[in-house]
Amino acid sequence: MKSLLLASAALALSATFAMADTIRLGTEGGYPPYNFINDAGEVDGFERELGDELCKRAELTCEWVTNDWDSIIPNLLSGNYDAIIAGMSITDERKEVVAFTEGYTLPSPSAYAAMSEGLDVNASVVAAQSGTIQAAHVAESGATLVEFPTPDETIAAVNSGEVDVVMADKDFLAPIVEETDLVFLGDVYLGGGIGMAFRQSDDELRGKFDAAIASMKEDGTLNEMLDKWEIEGKF
Repeated sequence: MKSLLLASAALALSATFAMADTIRLGTEGGYPPYNFINDAGEVDGFERELGDELCKRAELTCEWVTNDWDSIIPNLLSGNYDAIIAGMSITDERKEVVAFTEGYTLPSPSAYAAMSEGLDVNASVVAAQSGTIQAAHVAESGATLVEFPTPDETIAAVNSGEVDVVMADKDFLAPIVEETDLVFLGDVYLGGGIGMAFRQSDDELRGKFDAAIASMKEDGTLNEMLDKWEIEGKF
């Protein structure tokens, strides 16, 4: 779903995985339905349920760590947690820095939304979360890109008239469009699906999660979970 600017990540310290008693899963906690913080102050959403199930199948004890999106890869590389599970799209740029599992979603659409129909998105001022594949796409499209640190700020910008259009994962935008005056302007497919990211040295740990993802695909529970959270990209 997102494409980080990786210059800072390349400078981050490398860390090696020693099979620890507890595996730390890093997420953003601000991108429903993938991940968010619930009223109890806990990580929730599709990826919380998915991650807990993967840890169970891999016979690992896991805990959740939240981290701002713009530093989520550097803090993986420096050892603040052991894996990223945060709606992160698999891209060639990221593969230069981290190692991905197989995707736990197929590529699903990103979308443009605005307060009125008929806008030319390529000639508009478009908000996107910084360091995402949507921001990279807007920058290449000819539109004027305005980046914000969080997805909620992109929605606030289009609602206030600071920008004309917002671009994000359609799964994120759909409930907002349904509940507000925003309307969809069009879809585009970006990235290679969503996967977990690991340090490139952590092949053993990544392999455990790869096997768990494969088992969920095989027995149908992954598609059931995607249906439950109304996320496109089923297998």
